Amino acid sequence: MTGTVPIVVDVSGGNLVLVVVVALIALGALAMAAMFRAEVMSAAEGTDNMKSIAQAVQEGANAYLTRQFRTLAIFAGIAFFALLALPADDAVVRIFRSVAFLGGAGFSAAVGYFGMSLAVQANLRVAAAAQTQGRDPAMHIGFRTGATVGMLTVGLGLLGASVVVLCFQDDAPEVLEGFGFGAALLAMFMRVGGGIFTKAADVG
Repeated sequence: MTGTVPIVVDVSGGNLVLVVVVALIALGALAMAAMFRAEVMSAAEGTDNMKSIAQAVQEGANAYLTRQFRTLAIFAGIAFFALLALPADDAVVRIFRSVAFLGGAGFSAAVGYFGMSLAVQANLRVAAAAQTQGRDPAMHIGFRTGATVGMLTVGLGLLGASVVVLCFQDDAPEVLEGFGFGAALLAMFMRVGGGIFTKAADVG
């Protein structure tokens, strides 16, 4: 009808239940990620020589992540203020769109950091399992490592989105733009940087 403002997101009744269910699924995914990680970390680490090599790889990975995050922090700061300058329905939405951008970027950075850290530690345990127990136990550790990162990614993404919808309701789409942009931006940079790091590690 003319003169009425359409409701973009109606979080009430059945819709509210669905959003809460999504949030609970997100928490369940994060709990599964913690369980899988604990299972990976409980595996044997192998010989002292294997541990020494893994420690050197871990130091290199940490140096790469530190340098990359230092660079990405500059881009994130620029994007934060750029989003503030873009038009929105009101000042509150504009501010929280930028805050959500930082939240999405932080979630993406957390997945990248914990994913690479766990990958290095899991590689050691996969090699040790392959040496002492055979292929199947080594494959099990490898799959659990991938499941950890997958559940962490899904859990944080769904949790962030459901919290935004519950808090902002009608204005959620605009705030979610910032959340999704932050997560995608960090993921893109980390994917490119991670590929370069991997190729350098392969050559080394």
